[in-house]
Amino acid sequence: MPRPETDIAATRSRIITAADHMIQEKGAISFTMTDLATAVGMSPSNLYRFFESKDALAEAMAGEWFAELEVIMEELVSADMPVEEKLYQFFASRLVVKRARFEDDPGLFESYMELGDEHFEVIKGYVDLADHYMASILAEAMEKGYFKGLELDTIVSLVNTMMQPFCNPKLMMQMMHLATEERLRIVISTILNGLRAQAEQPTAMREFHIAR
Repeated sequence: MPRPETDIAATRSRIITAADHMIQEKGAISFTMTDLATAVGMSPSNLYRFFESKDALAEAMAGEWFAELEVIMEELVSADMPVEEKLYQFFASRLVVKRARFEDDPGLFESYMELGDEHFEVIKGYVDLADHYMASILAEAMEKGYFKGLELDTIVSLVNTMMQPFCNPKLMMQMMHLATEERLRIVISTILNGLRAQAEQPTAMREFHIAR
């Protein structure tokens, strides 16, 4: 008789919780699926019925990590608000979530960063999705007259570079005291009002770009 879906979901959740504890104790790279099977009281072959590989487990863990962040981004893209506020909230809302997770359990937060490093191909899709949502908002800003003379791909790249302290969890761990909503609002305002094609930039800025 097939196992009810609710039982499968509950067991998968129990396995993920055990994996959370293990990556804190052993590190993301050190723990094995055999260790995990022992921790949850099942045979390795039974464990593989729920997660066929360590990558599959990492993907499920990443899915839980990004689920709330995805909802935030989806809602903001379609929200009826000024694009300036939308771009700010795109980063601020996720910043609040990540900071709360870090403060709740710094060790687990750091362990998830190690897991992401080990299984970057698993999380790359989520990173690309965030870029897609951000590009939608930046394109809306372009329609409002911002970023004159620049291509969307260039804008996305520049904004990603400048926003790292507010969205890259690994950097946030080091700069949590500086990555505040107040500073973020200033940075977003600077981006919106300062990014434009070189021809419209002050001479000193043009010379800087040429030197590079």
